[in-house]
Amino acid sequence: MKPMQKPTQHAVALRYENKMDQAPRVIAKGSGYIAEQIIQAAGQHDIPLVHDPVAGELLNNVDLGSEISPEFYQAVAEILAFVYHLNDSLKDSPI
Repeated sequence: MKPMQKPTQHAVALRYENKMDQAPRVIAKGSGYIAEQIIQAAGQHDIPLVHDPVAGELLNNVDLGSEISPEFYQAVAEILAFVYHLNDSLKDSPI
């Protein structure tokens, strides 16, 4: 019997700049140690994280530096809507 292994963690970072990009662009991706570094960097810069294994798996297939293709627009739109909602909630809350 094999010992249970911890599943490998994956991370994909997106960037969208309205005047530069026609669609969100994959700016970092990786698994294991690289994924941990991406997640750590996001935390250090207060970049929200979205845990969505299905979207992550899809986006992991996009080449680094490439804009996402139209078939991924719906999944990424849902992620961005969540992030924008989270940002608005944080602006309204007294800290």
